[in-house]
Amino acid sequence: MRKVTITDVAKKANVSKSTVSQYLNKRFDYMAEKTKERIEQAIEELGYKPNIVARSLKQKSTSTIGVIVANILHAFSTQVIRAIEDYCHEYGFHIIVCNADDEPEKEKKYIEMLLAKQVDGLIIFPTVGNVDTYQDLVKANYPVVFIDRMVHDVKIPSVMLNNEKASDLAVTHFAEKGYKKIGIITTSVSHNVTPRIERVKGFKKSLVENNLPVINDFIKSLEVDEIQQGLKDMLQQENCPDALLAGNDLVLMEILKYVKDHSINIPTELAVIGIDDVEFAGVYYPTLTTIAQPTFEMGLKAATLILDKLQNKEIDSEEIYRFEPTLISRESC
Repeated sequence: MRKVTITDVAKKANVSKSTVSQYLNKRFDYMAEKTKERIEQAIEELGYKPNIVARSLKQKSTSTIGVIVANILHAFSTQVIRAIEDYCHEYGFHIIVCNADDEPEKEKKYIEMLLAKQVDGLIIFPTVGNVDTYQDLVKANYPVVFIDRMVHDVKIPSVMLNNEKASDLAVTHFAEKGYKKIGIITTSVSHNVTPRIERVKGFKKSLVENNLPVINDFIKSLEVDEIQQGLKDMLQQENCPDALLAGNDLVLMEILKYVKDHSINIPTELAVIGIDDVEFAGVYYPTLTTIAQPTFEMGLKAATLILDKLQNKEIDSEEIYRFEPTLISRESC
């Protein structure tokens, strides 16, 4: 069958090609309602499908944003992506989501792939391992926004949690409940991932402010597959912690597995607080005290920033947009 063209639509609707083009681009300012109805009916009857590639080349825009996630397994990541998608959809943009698995090489390949696909901008949860590539994007004046992490000496706006405050809320809550030997486990800080470093820093600072001892054996940053052994080393010693802060949702899952496998009672034998308000926190037994991130607001801010950049609005490239955490008190502490 011959492919239906914009000329066919214009002829059937008895309008010019430019009027059909205005309709397709949603420029209705001076278009009569009856004209819109005729064009819509012609498109439907003819089965016309716009050539997206041709339109993109002509408009020099693909109406697409690339989102590169460091690790899509985190509940935080999926919740933020949903907020980004909602906002972009509202303004006629689509998103392409890529998962870097915390691997800088994979992240770099995704950046190159998305640029080749001519996405209009990038929102990146950076692995922090591609500084030269980030700098190249800055030099090219390419629209980029970081979320969850920042990269020192790279002038890209970042949307982040107040991570030190998150740890402080947890430690202070432990202290108020009477716990004195408090530990923390985060995923590895070997790649200088900002939230993990800041959460450990805030943890230590809060212990001092609450007149509690800083015990180095109770502070661990490990790869996920090392956490079970790390918990064993920490909890099977004679002088073990009576409270644990999970640095993120993946760590929390490992702690809950360990507790179940070793029949440890929460909170009688071990109090637990997790950073990230996981979906099952309110139905797990006992219900889990968590530090919630405002994920929707953070995703919304990242999406707003990238679309503002595309409209050439003035944005401070060195700005760090911090969002405040919230303690949700339940039964695990």
